[in-house]
Amino acid sequence: MIPAQKSGGDFVDNVRREWAEVFPDVDTSPIEVLARIARIASRANNLLEVALAPVGVSRAEFDVLSALRRADRPLRASEVTSVTLMSGASTTKISERLVGVGLLQRSKSARDARVVLLELTDAGRELVDGLFPVRLSKDRELLGGLSDDELETLAGLLRRVALNVE
Repeated sequence: MIPAQKSGGDFVDNVRREWAEVFPDVDTSPIEVLARIARIASRANNLLEVALAPVGVSRAEFDVLSALRRADRPLRASEVTSVTLMSGASTTKISERLVGVGLLQRSKSARDARVVLLELTDAGRELVDGLFPVRLSKDRELLGGLSDDELETLAGLLRRVALNVE
């Protein structure tokens, strides 16, 4: 049992209690959800980074490769930027590196030579196809102990929050 659980809660419960001492008249209830989402995302991202390290690809690079794999067609650089929520400069820098290591290829659009298209190489496709199941396995571990009904409820509630954000 981790120390936070011994005291009757998790890390976030302790943080909320500490803030309540500093600001006793402030409703700290949003911490219950948003701090947990942040901690869970951080842990999931860390596990992904560990899985990616042996193949020399960063999480951001894997996000670009994954966006292209899901589309299963060449995407404009601006589409990749939109899907990954990265800046245009980051998309450019990442795509240049991925081209350099042979996971991605760039081409000009046949309709408009100003448009840069990004496409997975066979090696890029193989990398995503090999690592995506590993990522899902790690994600399942993080969700361990929840029933199918609980997972469905949680997903629905988080979808509502995501819609507020978007």
